[in-house]
Amino acid sequence: MTSTATEVRTLDAQTLQESLASAEPPRVLDVRTPAEFESAHIPGAYNVPLDTLREHRAELRRHLDEHVVLVCRSGARASQAEQALREAGLQGLRVLDGGMVSWQQTGAPVNRGKQTWELERQVRLVAGSIVAGSVLASSAVPRMKWVAAAIGTGLTGAALTNTCAMGMALSKMPWNRTADSCDVDEIVAALAGDDAA
Repeated sequence: MTSTATEVRTLDAQTLQESLASAEPPRVLDVRTPAEFESAHIPGAYNVPLDTLREHRAELRRHLDEHVVLVCRSGARASQAEQALREAGLQGLRVLDGGMVSWQQTGAPVNRGKQTWELERQVRLVAGSIVAGSVLASSAVPRMKWVAAAIGTGLTGAALTNTCAMGMALSKMPWNRTADSCDVDEIVAALAGDDAA
């Protein structure tokens, strides 16, 4: 386990595999979009998208202890989820270092479903298309170059703050939801049912 300046505790994929096989496995909360989760996830993980987790963190906190590991694609969204739950009173959470990318690279078990583009790839496509389109359009309408500048500034801000407004907006798009997208009542019921077990 490692710790950063923001005190996010991490664990590697091998340690998580060992913990999941133990007598008291941690709960795994996957904070990616429902479509990303459906595409590939750790067996037994709960899908609690980052925006849902932030909005309902106090309610979710009542059904969680500190034996929780947060997962996303690379670790960035899981770190944001850790911060939100820490603010709600959970201090000992851990984040899977390297996220699903690391998990899959170790050959760990994965439940697979309908394949979809990961959110980061969607951001690159949208941002790149807007920049390319505005640069091309600037030959006819010179002010269009400022659209490219705005996107570049937004991407720089996203990197510096480790957040992404475009990613959050894209996560709400219909193609990033599944037919049975995460409902907080269903999530709480699953967590509460697990509490009773």
